[in-house]
Amino acid sequence: MIEGLNPGIIVILGAFLIPLTSGFIRSLLTLALPVLALVQIYTLGLGSWGHYEFLGMAIEVTRIDPLARIFGTVFALAGLMGMIYALHVKDTVQQLTAMIYIGSAIGAVFAGDMITLFVFWELTAISSVFLIWASRTEASYKAGMRYLIIQVSSGVILLGGIILYYQETGNVEFGYIGLSSMAGALILIAFGIKSAFPFLHNWVQDAYPQATVTGTVILSAFTTKLAIYALARAFPGTDILIPIGLVMTIFPIIYIVLENDLRKVLAYSLNSQLGFMVIGVGVGTELALNGTAAHAFVHIMYKSLLFMCMGAVLYRTGTTRASELGGLFRSMPVTMIFCLIGALSIAGFPLTGGFISKAMISSAAVEQGLFGLWLLLLFVRAGIMDHAGLKVPFFTFFAKDRGLRVKEAPLNMLIAMGFAAFFCIGLGVFPNLMFKMLPYEPVYNPYSFGHVMTAVQLLVFALAAFVLLLRYGLYPMERRSVILDFDWVYRVGLKRLALWLGRLIGAFWTWLLGIAQGIVSRVICAFTLTHGNGRIMARTTASSTAVTIIVAVLGGLVIFFYRFLQ
Repeated sequence: MIEGLNPGIIVILGAFLIPLTSGFIRSLLTLALPVLALVQIYTLGLGSWGHYEFLGMAIEVTRIDPLARIFGTVFALAGLMGMIYALHVKDTVQQLTAMIYIGSAIGAVFAGDMITLFVFWELTAISSVFLIWASRTEASYKAGMRYLIIQVSSGVILLGGIILYYQETGNVEFGYIGLSSMAGALILIAFGIKSAFPFLHNWVQDAYPQATVTGTVILSAFTTKLAIYALARAFPGTDILIPIGLVMTIFPIIYIVLENDLRKVLAYSLNSQLGFMVIGVGVGTELALNGTAAHAFVHIMYKSLLFMCMGAVLYRTGTTRASELGGLFRSMPVTMIFCLIGALSIAGFPLTGGFISKAMISSAAVEQGLFGLWLLLLFVRAGIMDHAGLKVPFFTFFAKDRGLRVKEAPLNMLIAMGFAAFFCIGLGVFPNLMFKMLPYEPVYNPYSFGHVMTAVQLLVFALAAFVLLLRYGLYPMERRSVILDFDWVYRVGLKRLALWLGRLIGAFWTWLLGIAQGIVSRVICAFTLTHGNGRIMARTTASSTAVTIIVAVLGGLVIFFYRFLQ
């Protein structure tokens, strides 16, 4: 390995070898690159490398500390898992852009300055959109364009914040920034867009389900968690993040119930889980930040697992609409088992990774005396159990059998699911393995009697509520529909506003054109009176008369200049 080379750069450079290879060699390359990045992370150890001067700014290309290391580790593992899941894909564009996307996310995590961060930040946006466009449908093209506009806007705002920050402080080190200035506010907004803050979140539900089967899995792991890392690095203990995160955890629950497309259900639950992480950053204590990093790690694993299960269902059946699925436990039993493991983990059931990380964030809230926040987090955990943890596996595998008889998921997909399931359970059974990677020395016992009983009671009550709602027909019917929330503003409202403005401008242009045409017509009429046939300006004149007129005009000018300009 090259001393001090950012691990993400290894993946990006290796990605350009993909078009030059094929078959087994290409598959081996796509699997090897994330592994090489992981080896580089732990070969280098903790420290910083790649110090340069650029336009008077101190650049630090590679910085590895405990916070960066745990995010870089899970990104490399997620890249390997995603590439295993996508081994059957023979699309060079997808493979190339996916690898650049993975490398960019890893590179951004280890950036020691904000200029390097910005470069990788924008590269993640540009490369990831091709995973959406790779579906090659009109809907995916439109969703990709909206996604690209939002992601690039985040980068533009980030760049503006970096410039202001440099003017204020004279450095671009990527460390604590805070909200004490306009620069901090702009940078927080940039991070918030990619963290899917409320009203800035709909690109997740809009774009992710439109990506390819494998593209959605890869997308779910990197962009939002990179933003969470950036928040944890730059804004720990920022109080405003607590209510923002709380809204993020609560509002998706309604849409999870109403949404028919199960990949969109998972996208909404992704929003909710990001809210837990934002709250952890807002609380800002060592336990809270440990919980945030741990939750990012386990969330990538169980959310990827659930997206992989739904991707396999889509691959085999052609749909992930709950109204069109059911009874698949007969055809895809292994996928069903993995889906249940992911559901238990997102529900925070004991002996799963989700239980560990959610308990840490909730305990951090209690330690700070935020008992109201703790109660609301319990409510959210119950809601997620009820709607995401139960809805996805039930309507896919156990609801009314619609006669779908398909093959089990391909072997490579099952291996990738097993990879994620291993971490979902392994991190829950052996939490100390994860604790060793956390940014701060953990002093925490997740398996206290209170924590375990709380989680079990929540799951029992959520399951009872779900069953009773189904039994008495109170659970909303699954029907083919498109659910919009805040994206109504730009997908419907702004479209109508643009059309109205277009009509207004058209009417104004017609009115202005009419006035101009009237003026031109009057000028033509006036000239006709003097220059028309037989008019004075249209008549021929003798040379002597013309000379007399010219001499008279010149004489008048001479008299004028002599009289008034002396």
